[in-house]
Amino acid sequence: MKAALVEQYNKKNISVRLVNLDKPTIGRKEVLIKILAAGVNPLDNMISRGEVKMIVPYKLPVVAGNEFVGIVEQVGTEVSKYNVNDRVFARLPLEKIGAFAEFVSVDEDALAKVPDYLSDIEAAAVPLTALTIMQALDIMKAEIGKTIFISGGTGSVGAMAIPIAKAKGLNVITNGSVENKERVLELGVSRFIDYKTEDYTEVLSDVDYVLDTLGGNETEKQMTIIKKGGKLVSLRAMPNGAFAKRMKLPKWKQIVLGIAGRKFDKLAEKYGITYDFIFVESNGKQLQEVADIFENLKIKPSIDTVYSFEEVNWALGKIANGHSKGKTVIVIDSK
Repeated sequence: MKAALVEQYNKKNISVRLVNLDKPTIGRKEVLIKILAAGVNPLDNMISRGEVKMIVPYKLPVVAGNEFVGIVEQVGTEVSKYNVNDRVFARLPLEKIGAFAEFVSVDEDALAKVPDYLSDIEAAAVPLTALTIMQALDIMKAEIGKTIFISGGTGSVGAMAIPIAKAKGLNVITNGSVENKERVLELGVSRFIDYKTEDYTEVLSDVDYVLDTLGGNETEKQMTIIKKGGKLVSLRAMPNGAFAKRMKLPKWKQIVLGIAGRKFDKLAEKYGITYDFIFVESNGKQLQEVADIFENLKIKPSIDTVYSFEEVNWALGKIANGHSKGKTVIVIDSK
């Protein structure tokens, strides 16, 4: 089968190499899937640059890619949830990535069935981002009726975070560019802040939760709008000791990340809130809940650019350059 390999960690080179590999075999609880399309994410480039070695120390070479949609081709002897020809999607387990390939073997517990109304390209854009939101809300222990601020909610993350948070019973506020205002209001936002004309730190206060999609100096700025006892979960800032413990990393990594993330813990303490970092994990049960929410609301993920498999490095470059208005997807097999 054709697959895209990360051959070495290189901070200055995020390219992968297309090679031919043997089709994977499956275990008793695993499913062999013919991949149709795969989502491309900043995480893919972070892996190539060696930026997540502390969290997941991949043994190179490794097949790249973290999320996909595909068709079940073979099931293991103890698989009970899926049958041949089912259309499924997943965020692959951290320790066994490989979505940029023609086939992948994956534990059935990582999978969910794709809503029929989603195309393959749309479905490939869902798992990683949607699970990030679900797991962030779990960490927050988000309660119905409370308010969440989703920073930069007009991008691909917000396009899924907003309707999921709304479906979970939260009051959603976001900021972004005004040309996207109507679109995010339709997704369920109760208040939109134009970042060019309004400073969210001046117009918001006593927010219960914040989903930080921006990082940098914005992380502390977002802490200032949260009420005492509130919670911030960041996708972009720094892992801390609480994160390392939650991920069950070795004790020495818990110590190292505890030191690395101390700045944010101290800032959170200063503002009387809690700070957490998230690195999304596979979870088929949560993804099926997402699929059910999507099916009910007929949510369509925002797609920016679609590439062929041979153009995978163009897709990775597109992500590295930013300024996307939606998800980047590569088509592995057009059926």
